[in-house]
Amino acid sequence: MTQPFQLPHFYMPYPARLNPHLDEARTHSTRWAREMGMLEGSGIWQQADLEAHDYGLLCAYTHPDCDGPALSLITDWYVWVFFFDDHFLDMFKRTPDRAAGKAHLDRLPLFMPLDPATPVPEPENPVEAGLKDLWARTVPSMSADWRRRFSVATEHLLNESMWELSNIDEGRIANPVEYIEMRRKVGGAPWSSGLVEYATAEVPAAVAGSRPLRVLMETFSDAVHLRNDLFSYQREVEDEGENSNGVLVLEKFFGCTTQEAADTVNDVLTSRLHQFEHTALTEVPAVALEHGLTPAEITAVAAYTKGLQDWQSGGHEWHMRSSRYMNKGARSSSPWQLPAGPGTSAADIGTLLASAARERLRAHTHVPFQKVGPSLVPDLYMPFEVQLSPHLDRSRDHLVQWCHRMGILQEGVWDLDKLAAYDLALCSAGLDPDATPEALDLSAQWLAFGTYGDDYYPLLYGHRRDVAAARLTTARLSLCMPVDDEPAPAPANAMERALSDLWARTTAGMTADQRRTLRASVDKMTESWVWEVSNQLYNRVPDPVDYLEMRRSTFGSDLTLSLCRMGHGPAIPPEVYASGPVRSLENAAIDYACLLNDVFSYQKEIEYEGEIHNAILVVQNFFGVDYPTGLGVVHDLMTQRMRQFEHVIAHELPIVYDDFVLSEEARAIMDDYVLDLKNWLAGILHWHREVDRYKARWLAGRAHGFLPDRAPAVPALPRG
Repeated sequence: MTQPFQLPHFYMPYPARLNPHLDEARTHSTRWAREMGMLEGSGIWQQADLEAHDYGLLCAYTHPDCDGPALSLITDWYVWVFFFDDHFLDMFKRTPDRAAGKAHLDRLPLFMPLDPATPVPEPENPVEAGLKDLWARTVPSMSADWRRRFSVATEHLLNESMWELSNIDEGRIANPVEYIEMRRKVGGAPWSSGLVEYATAEVPAAVAGSRPLRVLMETFSDAVHLRNDLFSYQREVEDEGENSNGVLVLEKFFGCTTQEAADTVNDVLTSRLHQFEHTALTEVPAVALEHGLTPAEITAVAAYTKGLQDWQSGGHEWHMRSSRYMNKGARSSSPWQLPAGPGTSAADIGTLLASAARERLRAHTHVPFQKVGPSLVPDLYMPFEVQLSPHLDRSRDHLVQWCHRMGILQEGVWDLDKLAAYDLALCSAGLDPDATPEALDLSAQWLAFGTYGDDYYPLLYGHRRDVAAARLTTARLSLCMPVDDEPAPAPANAMERALSDLWARTTAGMTADQRRTLRASVDKMTESWVWEVSNQLYNRVPDPVDYLEMRRSTFGSDLTLSLCRMGHGPAIPPEVYASGPVRSLENAAIDYACLLNDVFSYQKEIEYEGEIHNAILVVQNFFGVDYPTGLGVVHDLMTQRMRQFEHVIAHELPIVYDDFVLSEEARAIMDDYVLDLKNWLAGILHWHREVDRYKARWLAGRAHGFLPDRAPAVPALPRG
């Protein structure tokens, strides 16, 4: 069969190594698969299938340093996960039988109790038998924190198969942002990273949830999945009729040839590997220092990071050798390694190295403050009508008074003219048109705090490249949000004063868990501002995947959603908000709003502020295109996200309501929550169109640094 495209040159600087216990793992996994009922008689595999796939070789390449028993156990896990995938395809995707697929998935978490002493049901099929056996053999040597994280990753891997099943049923091609986000869960690389910990060392709980460690896992995941998409395109798309393949997604999204789509997927893959290396070398050491990790804990993080690198190299080598994949014409050895014998083209290696260097440097060579002219605003798709609160004028007056009391207008960043040009009360009036006067005031003041901080960090710390001061400010802000009545520091500046005031008024009637959730959402926003300052330090334009993930945080989206959810009371189980469709709904709304802001603020940020955090610039830089073309990509993405928002409401939320057996009251509350999101979207668009903050005439008449009469020579840091 002719291959649909030529495999590209892959960036893979680390040579693959083979575990010496390969034969032991092969023998053990074959015997184990037969004992679990996965081979003859299963209707899915014969022994010849298992031998051809050679998961022992996969694990020997991806875990080259562990001992024989550990390699055998890890190989059994991979036999199980691939059997699950093929079994689910044959039983539920080819049919497709969604109800039976859900019933099958609902039982599997029962075989992963966090306490190994908890009894589990009797297995009814090879998938359940394998999971029961593997869990019992694995968890005794791992901590409770690892068990929790690995069980969550496994449940995501299993449950998000329903998303793939729904897409096949509807014949729908995902958009690229949605695809990469969901691919992480469906593809299982976060799950694989848990087994890397088993093979190397557990990541200390203190940093397991930190952004640098999360980025390591996410960039590892994206690279693993995109590489798999390139090798598996022919089998998945042409044979199995899959819609969930990155090459197909880009091919349809950009209207390009299959070869062009494959080359673009490889560019994104390379960029994610560069991001992995950048994070490992710069951000991971910083977070280890920040959390005061012991030498043993630092060694564990280093071993885990190296284990992820080994997985990348080994996984690539296995894809080139396994009969499961399209690998005709793939090089048998990495062109990134030094020449090992006759026939190796040094010129070819030089070309590849030069190409990689260009790609890596491209992210760091943006020239700030380029004149770009007024922001181009296309015809934006908005299916919802804006409504405004009748308390708008009152809220405007109260916001000015509050900003004066907090000191926001006295620090040289904002003045009355800026506050009026931003008209944040107008934004709140559209976001929550039915709010009480008091609630509207609180909403506008939260917006003022977030917008002020978003201006404050790049101005005070970004232009000075002072990441340490930004981190200190963020740490101080977190202390202004006590959860269990612990003492908070006396506010030392306007941001601390404003947050302390907002926190006390917002959390007055909340439980400790609600306060903890709200604080986490604010922390996520303020920590993302540090990420922006760090990028300014390196003059690094983020790649599209990393940018879109972080943009949700810099925009304060989690804070907005937390406040929305808390307004609807406890009738909605947390599992509903955590479900794939609801997260997809929220992320579609968030992405639309974030990209909308980037469209309107392009001139303000690029020309007047020297910013690098704008989606249009990110697309321009990554794909090497001009402003109108970059705008076209972002505009199209906005439209796709809005249509995804509508799609989830029409087709996926009703299934969620049925799956969770929600009462009529709970369904009505969820419908109100959806209405809140619709108001949020319509209100944000209305605000951007009306305010002066982004208009060329107003921008041309303003100073864009500190106010002329209040610029501190050295901005004072918070004390304590």
